[in-house]
Amino acid sequence: MCNACIWAFVVAALLSAGENYAHPQICFFHVLFKAAALAFYILSALFVDNFVIIFVVTVFLAALDFWVVKNVSGRILVGLRWWNEISDTGESIWRFECLDQESMARMNKKDSWLFWWTLYLTAILWILLGVFSLIRFQADFCLVVGVCLTLSIANIVGFTRCHKDAKKQLQQFAAQTFAGRVSSTISSAFL
Repeated sequence: MCNACIWAFVVAALLSAGENYAHPQICFFHVLFKAAALAFYILSALFVDNFVIIFVVTVFLAALDFWVVKNVSGRILVGLRWWNEISDTGESIWRFECLDQESMARMNKKDSWLFWWTLYLTAILWILLGVFSLIRFQADFCLVVGVCLTLSIANIVGFTRCHKDAKKQLQQFAAQTFAGRVSSTISSAFL
């Protein structure tokens, strides 16, 4: 129940402090589907006796969260996008996309903070719920948690790798810019 309270607090804070965020609606939906999946899982275990309903609705909400994070909030809140392709040879290829350096510098810090913290906090909460399911010897509920945790970790891995790739591109751009300026300064000094 405490997990639902945490998410309710985050959503309420977003609604009351919308002027501090560059994209309050995107932030709201970024948190909404995470909170909905967690809250439904926790509350339905108390009130619903049908495991199939709990499984389907919780996984559906987690899938909506995965899609929103991967395709909407990741692009808008932190300027990153990732996807995975399978080549003709069967090799898995990760693709990363980020905004240009000027646009990345203008990203709202609160939007970015909310994006990263909720991304990691959600995975931690799913892990805790999985531990509780193991302690209560409810293997079927571990399946629900496993699916939701897999979706959450897929976004963490994708966006973390994308963020590292963006930093690497920034370093390469800075090195090329510096080298270009040095060479133009040297060439203009001799001409």
